[in-house]
Amino acid sequence: MNKPFIAVIGSGYWGKNLVRVFSELGALHTVCDADSSRFATLKISGSPPAFVGNLEEVLDNSSIRGVAIATPAVTHYDIVKRCLENGKDVFVEKPLALNASEGEALVALAAKHARILMVGHILLYHPAVRKLKSLIVDGTLGKIHYCYSNRLNMGLIRTEENILWSFAPHDISVMLHLLGEEPIASRAEGSSYLTPGVLDVTMSRLSFQSGVTGHIFVSWLHPFKEQKFVVVGSHAMAVFDDMAEVKLQIYPHKVDWTNRIPRAIKEEAIAIEIEKHEPLKEECSQFLNSIETRNSPASDGREGLRVLKVLDACQRSLEADIGRNPIVFGSRQQIAEPKPAITKEYTAHQSAYIDEPCKIGKGTKIWHFSHVLSGAEIGEDCSIGQNVVISATSKIGNRVKIQNNVSVYDGVTLDDDVFCGPSMVFTNVINPRSAVSRKSEYKTTRIGRGVTLGANCTVVCGNEIGEYAFVGAGAVVTKDVSAYALVVGVPARQIGWMSRRGEKLDFSESNDTVVCARSGDRYSLVNSQLVVSFKNMQQ
Repeated sequence: MNKPFIAVIGSGYWGKNLVRVFSELGALHTVCDADSSRFATLKISGSPPAFVGNLEEVLDNSSIRGVAIATPAVTHYDIVKRCLENGKDVFVEKPLALNASEGEALVALAAKHARILMVGHILLYHPAVRKLKSLIVDGTLGKIHYCYSNRLNMGLIRTEENILWSFAPHDISVMLHLLGEEPIASRAEGSSYLTPGVLDVTMSRLSFQSGVTGHIFVSWLHPFKEQKFVVVGSHAMAVFDDMAEVKLQIYPHKVDWTNRIPRAIKEEAIAIEIEKHEPLKEECSQFLNSIETRNSPASDGREGLRVLKVLDACQRSLEADIGRNPIVFGSRQQIAEPKPAITKEYTAHQSAYIDEPCKIGKGTKIWHFSHVLSGAEIGEDCSIGQNVVISATSKIGNRVKIQNNVSVYDGVTLDDDVFCGPSMVFTNVINPRSAVSRKSEYKTTRIGRGVTLGANCTVVCGNEIGEYAFVGAGAVVTKDVSAYALVVGVPARQIGWMSRRGEKLDFSESNDTVVCARSGDRYSLVNSQLVVSFKNMQQ
């Protein structure tokens, strides 16, 4: 290799490893990351690379022949597409994209521009997986009955993609590689515990034409780290345990059928010697070799697309009654099972879209053209007006009224009795850019009990509005608002106080205590702080 020619895009959780390895291979030309604070933490061998903050500088540099992409999965399609269109060979961490149609488009684009497209299915370059493949091919394990994998950890928890898309691509790629065939049907089920709508645990079942079945169990809510792949054959069983000192073992167990009764005969495990190579370095070396020779790598775009189609089918199965309905490959037919009758205690207009599963309380009314996303929580006796969107991680209390044309975005919590005026606006990102994914940077917004948000006002994310505060029409809230405060203007400023019944409190120099005519509650200003004495705590 004459000179470095690789740019690594994204130097965070996994990208820093690509930076290290490509620099050790003498191929690192540039590191691209919008967060320049990461550069100082990188391990670089040899001459330091260039550090840039935007993709355009990579695309415009003719010395850069290949790019390695380690950005959030939601950005993969757009970045890969731009790199291919600009004549760069591409190595992208899994998954290739977030749906099969995007994956097909990228594979076609790579072919059109005669570019290398490689997907980071690192286990295909693991010496243990390569050896396991040879044991299957030479018949050591006999006829393969089934295989399963566990990829479990208590580690990095994502909010922009679920556990299926984050962990399972590794094991799907290994399963397809070892068996040499693609599944004919898939079934998956899972559960969300941390972030509504984002699955933390999934179990997928793949069925193959040969009769082999495969199970893939993934979770980032597990007490210890486990990365294990088991293949069960008629002659022996093989275990690839990436967390063990001995990575690959064979168990030559047998089944004795004396008197037609099966009896297990166990044998001691046999350690299988494998080569000592770092899988990531093997993978990166393969990319460099493919750039030079123009030969397709083992994990090329087509292999990545096969994995993507399995992920897509599993995702559709998850969405189809949470795993009750398997997805059949090719025809995309769903094998339906009877669904239990569901009694709804809320009312929704026929033009509204309700994405199950979500929680909607008794007595709530949802009007024309509104959309409640899967994972949203809405309390009892709420009124959701026309053309309202309730996002997946938003939480809405009881007796909340949301008027027309309001979007309650991810990260927004509305406590009981909140009033959202027509066309008022929430945000969830401070510095949005269309070309930059900010899903991991969403900020939370909390609106306290009884708050009124006037028509066309805006609440900038990351702020909290105290209970019974009153935000005037058209105001723009850019900082926290005290309980009972009356704020108006752009940016919003406090001009007075409001009672919990919505009456303006008229304090003066000679009058530091006011009684609300509607409720009889007493409000006093003590050192510029409002003190409330409720006449009836049950009101």
